[in-house]
Amino acid sequence: MNSTLSKNRSTKEKILDAAMDLMAQYGYNGASMRKIAKIVGIRESAIYNHFKNKEEIYAHILQNLFSTPFDDFFEKKPPEEFAKRGRRYLMEYVATFKLLAFDPKNEKLFRIIMQELMQNHTVRERFLKAFYEENIKKLSNAFFVMMQENLIRSADPILMAQEFFAPLLYYRIQITLLRLENRPTSSLSTVFEKHVDFFWEGVAL
Repeated sequence: MNSTLSKNRSTKEKILDAAMDLMAQYGYNGASMRKIAKIVGIRESAIYNHFKNKEEIYAHILQNLFSTPFDDFFEKKPPEEFAKRGRRYLMEYVATFKLLAFDPKNEKLFRIIMQELMQNHTVRERFLKAFYEENIKKLSNAFFVMMQENLIRSADPILMAQEFFAPLLYYRIQITLLRLENRPTSSLSTVFEKHVDFFWEGVAL
Protein backbone atom coordinates (compact mmCIF):
# COMPACT_ATOMS: atom_id res chain seq x y z
CA MET A 1 0.00 0.00 0.00
CA ASN A 2 2.79 2.43 0.87
CA SER A 3 4.54 1.71 -2.42
CA THR A 4 1.32 2.46 -4.29
CA LEU A 5 0.91 5.76 -2.49
CA SER A 6 4.53 6.61 -3.24
CA LYS A 7 4.02 5.77 -6.90
CA ASN A 8 0.88 7.91 -7.11
CA ARG A 9 2.60 10.81 -5.41
CA SER A 10 5.57 10.49 -7.76
CA THR A 11 3.34 10.54 -10.82
CA LYS A 12 1.47 13.56 -9.50
CA GLU A 13 4.73 15.41 -8.93
CA LYS A 14 5.88 14.52 -12.45
CA ILE A 15 2.66 15.92 -13.86
CA LEU A 16 3.14 19.16 -11.94
CA ASP A 17 6.79 19.41 -13.00
CA ALA A 18 5.90 18.81 -16.66
CA ALA A 19 3.10 21.37 -16.54
CA MET A 20 5.40 23.89 -14.88
CA ASP A 21 8.08 23.37 -17.55
CA LEU A 22 5.56 23.86 -20.36
CA MET A 23 3.92 26.89 -18.78
CA ALA A 24 7.31 28.47 -18.15
CA GLN A 25 8.12 28.10 -21.85
CA TYR A 26 4.78 28.58 -23.58
CA GLY A 27 2.38 30.03 -21.01
CA TYR A 28 -0.83 28.53 -19.71
CA ASN A 29 -2.44 28.01 -23.13
CA GLY A 30 0.65 26.30 -24.49
CA ALA A 31 0.60 23.60 -21.80
CA SER A 32 -1.97 21.16 -23.14
CA MET A 33 -2.89 17.98 -21.30
CA ARG A 34 -1.58 16.02 -24.29
CA LYS A 35 1.85 17.66 -24.05
CA ILE A 36 1.95 17.17 -20.28
CA ALA A 37 1.14 13.47 -20.66
CA LYS A 38 3.80 13.05 -23.35
CA ILE A 39 6.52 14.52 -21.15
CA VAL A 40 5.50 12.38 -18.16
CA GLY A 41 5.26 9.28 -20.34
CA ILE A 42 1.65 8.38 -19.54
CA ARG A 43 -1.64 8.37 -21.41
CA GLU A 44 -3.52 11.64 -21.35
CA SER A 45 -6.46 9.94 -19.64
CA ALA A 46 -4.15 8.88 -16.79
CA ILE A 47 -3.70 12.51 -15.75
CA TYR A 48 -7.32 12.58 -14.61
CA ASN A 49 -6.51 10.02 -11.93
CA HIS A 50 -4.63 12.85 -10.21
CA PHE A 51 -6.25 16.09 -11.40
CA LYS A 52 -9.76 16.95 -12.56
CA ASN A 53 -8.52 19.27 -15.30
CA LYS A 54 -5.74 21.66 -16.30
CA GLU A 55 -7.24 24.37 -14.12
CA GLU A 56 -6.62 22.23 -11.05
CA ILE A 57 -3.03 21.60 -12.12
CA TYR A 58 -2.59 25.33 -12.55
CA ALA A 59 -4.08 25.98 -9.11
CA HIS A 60 -1.45 23.70 -7.53
CA ILE A 61 1.32 25.53 -9.40
CA LEU A 62 -0.06 28.88 -8.23
CA GLN A 63 0.30 27.72 -4.64
CA ASN A 64 4.02 27.28 -5.25
CA LEU A 65 4.24 30.58 -7.10
CA PHE A 66 3.25 32.54 -4.06
CA SER A 67 4.66 30.40 -1.26
CA THR A 68 7.53 32.82 -0.97
CA PRO A 69 10.53 31.97 1.21
CA PHE A 70 10.36 35.57 2.40
CA ASP A 71 7.51 34.51 4.64
CA ASP A 72 9.82 31.98 6.26
CA PHE A 73 12.62 34.55 6.45
CA PHE A 74 10.52 37.07 8.35
CA GLU A 75 9.11 34.35 10.62
CA LYS A 76 12.57 33.10 11.54
CA LYS A 77 14.04 36.58 11.77
CA PRO A 78 11.24 39.00 12.72
CA PRO A 79 12.23 42.62 12.10
CA GLU A 80 11.31 43.67 15.63
CA GLU A 81 14.26 41.65 16.91
CA PHE A 82 16.70 40.98 14.09
CA ALA A 83 16.55 44.28 12.18
CA LYS A 84 18.69 45.75 14.95
CA ARG A 85 21.58 44.10 13.11
CA GLY A 86 21.24 46.78 10.44
CA ARG A 87 23.32 46.13 7.34
CA ARG A 88 23.85 42.49 8.34
CA TYR A 89 20.09 41.95 8.38
CA LEU A 90 19.79 43.34 4.86
CA MET A 91 22.58 41.07 3.70
CA GLU A 92 20.74 38.07 5.13
CA TYR A 93 17.57 39.16 3.38
CA VAL A 94 19.36 39.62 0.07
CA ALA A 95 21.03 36.21 0.42
CA THR A 96 17.56 34.65 0.54
CA PHE A 97 16.46 36.59 -2.52
CA LYS A 98 19.63 35.68 -4.39
CA LEU A 99 19.09 31.96 -3.79
CA LEU A 100 15.64 32.30 -5.34
CA ALA A 101 16.94 34.23 -8.32
CA PHE A 102 19.50 31.57 -9.23
CA ASP A 103 17.38 28.53 -8.33
CA PRO A 104 16.26 26.74 -11.56
CA LYS A 105 12.89 25.58 -10.22
CA ASN A 106 12.00 28.96 -8.78
CA GLU A 107 13.07 30.59 -12.04
CA LYS A 108 10.47 28.50 -13.89
CA LEU A 109 7.84 29.69 -11.45
CA PHE A 110 9.00 33.27 -11.95
CA ARG A 111 8.72 32.89 -15.74
CA ILE A 112 5.13 31.77 -15.31
CA ILE A 113 4.42 34.84 -13.20
CA MET A 114 5.93 37.13 -15.82
CA GLN A 115 3.92 35.54 -18.63
CA GLU A 116 0.63 35.53 -16.76
CA LEU A 117 0.76 38.99 -15.15
CA MET A 118 -0.62 40.75 -18.21
CA GLN A 119 -3.53 38.42 -18.81
CA ASN A 120 -4.46 36.73 -15.54
CA HIS A 121 -6.29 38.74 -12.89
CA THR A 122 -5.70 36.13 -10.17
CA VAL A 123 -1.94 36.15 -10.75
CA ARG A 124 -1.85 39.95 -10.73
CA GLU A 125 -3.76 40.17 -7.46
CA ARG A 126 -1.62 37.54 -5.73
CA PHE A 127 1.60 39.04 -7.11
CA LEU A 128 0.72 42.48 -5.79
CA LYS A 129 -0.19 41.02 -2.42
CA ALA A 130 2.82 38.70 -2.02
CA PHE A 131 5.61 40.77 -3.54
CA TYR A 132 4.50 44.28 -2.71
CA GLU A 133 1.93 44.53 0.04
CA GLU A 134 3.28 41.80 2.34
CA ASN A 135 6.97 41.89 1.45
CA ILE A 136 7.28 45.68 1.34
CA LYS A 137 5.31 46.02 4.57
CA LYS A 138 7.66 43.65 6.41
CA LEU A 139 10.72 45.32 4.93
CA SER A 140 9.41 48.73 5.99
CA ASN A 141 9.04 47.40 9.53
CA ALA A 142 12.70 46.43 9.44
CA PHE A 143 13.74 49.89 8.30
CA PHE A 144 11.56 51.49 10.98
CA VAL A 145 13.37 49.44 13.64
CA MET A 146 16.72 50.55 12.21
CA MET A 147 15.59 54.16 12.42
CA GLN A 148 14.57 53.71 16.06
CA GLU A 149 17.99 52.21 16.77
CA ASN A 150 19.65 55.21 15.11
CA LEU A 151 21.32 52.99 12.55
CA ILE A 152 19.92 54.81 9.53
CA ARG A 153 18.52 58.27 8.83
CA SER A 154 14.85 58.95 9.41
CA ALA A 155 12.65 58.77 6.32
CA ASP A 156 9.45 57.20 5.05
CA PRO A 157 10.03 53.47 5.79
CA ILE A 158 7.62 52.35 3.06
CA LEU A 159 9.44 54.40 0.44
CA MET A 160 12.78 53.19 1.73
CA ALA A 161 11.63 49.57 1.47
CA GLN A 162 10.47 50.15 -2.10
CA GLU A 163 13.76 51.79 -3.03
CA PHE A 164 15.68 48.87 -1.55
CA PHE A 165 13.58 46.13 -3.11
CA ALA A 166 13.10 47.50 -6.63
CA PRO A 167 16.69 46.83 -7.83
CA LEU A 168 16.49 43.27 -6.48
CA LEU A 169 13.45 42.58 -8.63
CA TYR A 170 15.23 44.15 -11.60
CA TYR A 171 18.26 41.88 -11.11
CA ARG A 172 16.00 38.86 -10.92
CA ILE A 173 14.29 39.76 -14.17
CA GLN A 174 17.69 40.32 -15.77
CA ILE A 175 18.86 36.85 -14.71
CA THR A 176 15.75 35.28 -16.23
CA LEU A 177 16.15 37.18 -19.50
CA LEU A 178 19.83 36.24 -19.79
CA ARG A 179 19.04 32.58 -19.24
CA LEU A 180 16.29 32.67 -21.84
CA GLU A 181 18.92 33.87 -24.30
CA ASN A 182 21.42 31.23 -23.06
CA ARG A 183 23.76 33.97 -21.93
CA PRO A 184 25.93 33.78 -18.79
CA THR A 185 24.74 35.28 -15.52
CA SER A 186 28.11 35.28 -13.76
CA SER A 187 28.32 39.07 -14.02
CA LEU A 188 25.37 39.24 -11.62
CA SER A 189 26.81 36.86 -9.03
CA THR A 190 27.89 39.67 -6.70
CA VAL A 191 25.50 42.45 -7.69
CA PHE A 192 23.07 41.68 -4.86
CA GLU A 193 25.67 42.20 -2.15
CA LYS A 194 27.00 45.29 -3.90
CA HIS A 195 23.48 46.69 -3.89
CA VAL A 196 23.30 46.35 -0.09
CA ASP A 197 26.64 48.14 0.32
CA PHE A 198 25.62 50.93 -2.05
CA PHE A 199 22.23 51.37 -0.42
CA TRP A 200 23.62 51.28 3.11
CA GLU A 201 26.13 54.02 2.34
CA GLY A 202 23.23 56.27 1.38
CA VAL A 203 21.10 55.71 4.48
CA ALA A 204 23.47 54.89 7.34
CA LEU A 205 24.18 57.46 10.04
